Amino acid sequence: MTDPKNIIAFQGLPGAFSHMACRAARPDMEVMPCASFEDMLEAVSSGAAELAMVPVENSVAGRVADIHHLLPESGLHIIGEHFQRVELTLLAAKDASIEGLSQVRSHAMALAQCRKLIRELKLKPVVHPDTAGAAAEIAELNDPEIAALASPLAAEIYGLKVLRANVEDAAHNTTRFLIMARQGIVPPLDDQPVVTTIVFAVRSVPAALYKALGGFATNGVNLTKLESYMVGGSFEAAQFYVDAEGHPESQSMQHALEELKFFCPKGAVKILGTYPANPYRQIAKQNGR
Repeated sequence: MTDPKNIIAFQGLPGAFSHMACRAARPDMEVMPCASFEDMLEAVSSGAAELAMVPVENSVAGRVADIHHLLPESGLHIIGEHFQRVELTLLAAKDASIEGLSQVRSHAMALAQCRKLIRELKLKPVVHPDTAGAAAEIAELNDPEIAALASPLAAEIYGLKVLRANVEDAAHNTTRFLIMARQGIVPPLDDQPVVTTIVFAVRSVPAALYKALGGFATNGVNLTKLESYMVGGSFEAAQFYVDAEGHPESQSMQHALEELKFFCPKGAVKILGTYPANPYRQIAKQNGR
């Protein structure tokens, strides 16, 4: 049996883009497909896997639903990030043709990333829990009128015909993944760029968020991501998710965090991880993205 310390878990079936991300970021590790995000995180929490490859946002379709609710409660730590180029292919049975298609199945994110193709071919989009699962289903149905949007790896695994490659709307189509583990690994405080991910909730008073974020501005800490989402079923309470460029041990970040905590209830500020900034960030910045 494979040593759990050499296993990385992902959500989806073999051939999913999360599977490709695992192979790219941790090529020496064995992969563990999981039916849901909860199962994936639990695999790491329980010790069945060492790491989890967690998709959080896509450059075309936006954030991945539900993830931001799950991460703070998982008890896991972010130890790295990976940016995976998403190259979607239109897959179908061996005897299918583009002209004969009437329907396409895939994950909601993939369908959203291929709107132009769907309109062009006048296909009926059908949501599936994941891209690789859609490909496996198409292989089983063997219906020449039904296609799937999935990865080239899925075409290889499930023996499907590639009708058209690179069908995503935007050439920059990229998904950002977080690599999570049971124990945090904080990089040393040096000149290497790092990202610190923070979740927090502010006091329910006017301008609380404005004042809470002021410390980042006055201390010169750049925020690359800020999102809010409802918690506890209340329309009055929101939790915020922030990615900050900086190390929590640096003076500027310490001052920013002190000011943030002043405007938040006790215990409402949580650092999910500090990890090396992926080189893709600098490449994207140079390309104006």
